[in-house]
Amino acid sequence: MQDDHAAASNLKRSDLARLTGCNLETIRYYESVGLMPDPPRTSSGHRRYGSAHVERLNFVMRARDLGFSMEEIRGLLSLVDRGSHTCAEVERMGRHHLEVVRFKIRDLETIEDLLARTIARCTRDDTHDCPLLDALSERQKT
Repeated sequence: MQDDHAAASNLKRSDLARLTGCNLETIRYYESVGLMPDPPRTSSGHRRYGSAHVERLNFVMRARDLGFSMEEIRGLLSLVDRGSHTCAEVERMGRHHLEVVRFKIRDLETIEDLLARTIARCTRDDTHDCPLLDALSERQKT
């Protein structure tokens, strides 16, 4: 019987997908854009993934869940891969991302307010006049 380490070094892509909950095509994509390192191959050419691949894919997926862009993730991974990162470097990247998220939230709140006010003007009648359609047809001045 193989020990856990040996089994963890002998994962197929489908095993990696199952363990992480990541789609197979997404794993292929992350490999093609360099977020995931190329796995070693067996003598017959089959890819074999290990625990480091599981950890890295979990990192990438969690960063995506938090809204980090691919370039931001690439930057974070670069710091990790370099091995000489400081918490201050990572914090700067995190604070910048937080500012971007807060800006998006403010923008979404503005959109929400505008939509709510426009929809509130709808009469709910069986008429062709519709404030929402009118608002969508208007070009806003910038």
